[in-house]
Amino acid sequence: MSERPRADERAPADEDRAAARRGAGDSAFEQEARFGLALLRRHGWSLLLAFAGLLLPLWVFAELAEDIHRQEALVFDVPVLQYAHGLSRGSLDFLFGLISKLGYQWGVVPFDIVLVLALTVLRRFREASFAALALGGSGLLNIAAKQFFARERPSLWESIAPEHNYSFPSGHAMGSMTLAAVLILLCWPTRWRWAVIVLMIPFTVLVGFSRLYLGVHYPSDILAGWAVATAWVVAVYLLTYRGGLHKPWQKIA
Repeated sequence: MSERPRADERAPADEDRAAARRGAGDSAFEQEARFGLALLRRHGWSLLLAFAGLLLPLWVFAELAEDIHRQEALVFDVPVLQYAHGLSRGSLDFLFGLISKLGYQWGVVPFDIVLVLALTVLRRFREASFAALALGGSGLLNIAAKQFFARERPSLWESIAPEHNYSFPSGHAMGSMTLAAVLILLCWPTRWRWAVIVLMIPFTVLVGFSRLYLGVHYPSDILAGWAVATAWVVAVYLLTYRGGLHKPWQKIA
């Protein structure tokens, strides 16, 4: 025989329903509407995160992946690549080559490792687990997706930094977006959140554009990488912090 739920476990739902029932004589529709509003007030941020950070990016990735799997051309891929190539300059070659390296082997990957180790040393084990699963899982997911879709790299011109593995989705885009999303979620309850957003979003965009400038990815590779990385991180976050949007580091001012 199953145990009855404890009072503290019933409290949130009971409070929502109590709020819905206030106002004797209300119609069933009005009571349900009031219940919905109470639920939205209590869980609105988590619901928004699930929609904007999980469902919407998954839809974007699915739309792109379907076209790639059917080997259908995306109308914006070649024009955007040609525009990026039209910006080619000697100084920009060095700049975007550097940004590309910082977006993976020289920057993102070392920072991922340091972040997980630092959280572990600080005994922030839940945060460390979240970061390790999100960052490590993103890399494995990218490898699996590349092998599944097996999309060849662009060959519109000879790249100054050629790549020889598959193209979809972009590993650089996934890696930089994964790190950005992890840092934003970890820092969201703190005073550092806006600094992290201002730093990481432009960095992620620049990493993505650097791959277009170098001619080693289609724009759809970049968009897919950003989308699946966002969905993956949010899914891991919601699983790690079940019961709503927990505030990691809540005690930090």
